[in-house]
Amino acid sequence: MKLTVVGCSGSFPSMESACSSYLLEADGFRLLLDMGNGALGELQRHIGLYDLDAVLLSHLHADHCIDLCGYFVVRYYRPDGGRCAPMPVYGPAGTERRLTVAHADLPYDGAMSEVFEFRTLTPGTFTIGPFTIRTERVSHPVESFAFRIEHGGRSLTYSGDTGPCDALESLAAGADFFLCEASFTYGKEDIPDLHLNGREAGESAQRAGAGRLVLTHIPPWTDPGISTRDAQKVYDRPVEVAKAGAVYEI
Repeated sequence: MKLTVVGCSGSFPSMESACSSYLLEADGFRLLLDMGNGALGELQRHIGLYDLDAVLLSHLHADHCIDLCGYFVVRYYRPDGGRCAPMPVYGPAGTERRLTVAHADLPYDGAMSEVFEFRTLTPGTFTIGPFTIRTERVSHPVESFAFRIEHGGRSLTYSGDTGPCDALESLAAGADFFLCEASFTYGKEDIPDLHLNGREAGESAQRAGAGRLVLTHIPPWTDPGISTRDAQKVYDRPVEVAKAGAVYEI
């Protein structure tokens, strides 16, 4: 699997990065995990506008989904070749309505379904193209999912947004690559069931036995160096911070 970090900033874009969005490729299939603020522009650095095969949304906060409104315009008003066929978009219940309200000026209420085939996530295992996906609900104020994605004997776990929870560690158990949010700073913010700090991300990775930890969703006001050091104190394998444009072979 090839993972490209399209955007990795938390809550709002930074000067260096768009919000959460990660391109996962295998066997010619392109799956996008989340499409937050600014992600659509950055995505064009890596693939063509019409090259995506599916989108998988962890939850419906703007910094994870809002650029699908722009992508609707791309697919609905395509200047060459006519309107695009519906592309699968997997997300929590109410995804179509959330995007319709956010866009606010559609040709008609069901227009998004002409170019997106909305599929509602529930905990369980399913396939998207060549990928096997296992998903569980995690701890966040809105319905939020983390994912374990497997292909060719390799595994990636993506936390989405979550506080500490058993479901996340279950998905990360023995994973080759753990892409985990670290929005908070250890000892500074302590809000239950909202986000992880660097130490908590490291503790989750250590307990899960994940092979590699990459911290992501770090807001511009959080110091990634502190989060990295906090994670390294409790996790005995490599730790790094995601950066826009980084590419990983998993």
